[in-house]
Amino acid sequence: MVIANIIAYILVLTGALNWGLFGLWDVNLVSMVFEGPSNVGAIIVYSLIALSAIWLIISPMITNGMLKLQGNREARKTREA
Repeated sequence: MVIANIIAYILVLTGALNWGLFGLWDVNLVSMVFEGPSNVGAIIVYSLIALSAIWLIISPMITNGMLKLQGNREARKTREA
């Protein structure tokens, strides 16, 4: 679950950066990379960003209010011993 949270966090930050660039300078980074906003690659990236945002909303509900971005250090210590 930690890896899913990190990937989702990176994708949501990418989406926020894209919106910031679009709002400030009318530059759509995703459509520039995939040569158009209606290209299959751009649609997949937009969909992954949206699913990542939904995951980051739901994930704390699953883990009792915590968004885990690191593994449990206590569990690692007991496994190593």
